[in-house]
Amino acid sequence: MSKKYFIYFVVFLFVAGIFSCNKKAYLFTSFHEPANEGLRMLFSKDGYHWKTMDSIYLKPLIGKDKIMRDPSMLQGPDGTFHLVWTTEWKGGNGFGYASSKNLNNWSAQQYIPVMQKETTVVNVWAPELFYDDENKQFIIIWASTIPFKFEKGEEAEDNNHRMYYVTTKDFKTFSDAKLFLDPKFSVIDAVIVKRAAKEYVLVLKDNTRPERNIKVAFANNPMGPWKNISKPFTEKFTEGPAVAKVKDGYLIYYDVYQNKKYGASFTKDFKIFIKADSLINVPLNHKHGTIVLVRKKIVKHLLN
Repeated sequence: MSKKYFIYFVVFLFVAGIFSCNKKAYLFTSFHEPANEGLRMLFSKDGYHWKTMDSIYLKPLIGKDKIMRDPSMLQGPDGTFHLVWTTEWKGGNGFGYASSKNLNNWSAQQYIPVMQKETTVVNVWAPELFYDDENKQFIIIWASTIPFKFEKGEEAEDNNHRMYYVTTKDFKTFSDAKLFLDPKFSVIDAVIVKRAAKEYVLVLKDNTRPERNIKVAFANNPMGPWKNISKPFTEKFTEGPAVAKVKDGYLIYYDVYQNKKYGASFTKDFKIFIKADSLINVPLNHKHGTIVLVRKKIVKHLLN
């Protein structure tokens, strides 16, 4: 056997060994600072231990800054992957969008100007996708600042965020942007989780100066209203939550950004949280993304 084919054979055995006992695997979207390279991904067979895919799957070409931060991805009911991301730190009124059937070949990138009617909007941060299977539509939520629109604490007027949303069925036409969440404090980085029918959780970052930590809220509808906002279950200086449904509960990952590492908390009910940093392994330089459960052959294809 030639050296070339021996290497292929070893790679095949490695991939087969990782996924032989699993029908599903996890992908974790990612980017690296300074965010101009594009979409990266991690993969995991159990939701706890992650490895890097050493490729860039989509280079950002739109937005005035041509960056990709906070890539959020989900797989629609027809198998298509949809991706949205932050395109500007400040000065934009929309986010980026592209789709793919196989995660290698992508549609043309589009800039979706969801806040174009708000002439003083400062930013559109961390768009997050959710598929509402009951109403057969996609919900996209994000954080924006509109100066002097809401009460604030110690935050500057250009850093006083609230959550907004649009809906779409086809990513061609979108509803008008509407207020999604005003918890009476600056809020960013929110993720919708469906636990059961009429049982939804919103994982969010309280971005006020005294807090800067992660909390949860509850609703019986993915549009809210969101109630019973919890006390923080993370330390300060945490953001970018991502939720993985694992065998016996949920892992909530978050960027512990001052320490330049990832942390996690485990929960079964989103009321009691157990610190799980010692149970996870996340590669260095990984940044804010979302976790998607996919068929294992998709990950095998990407690795090969």
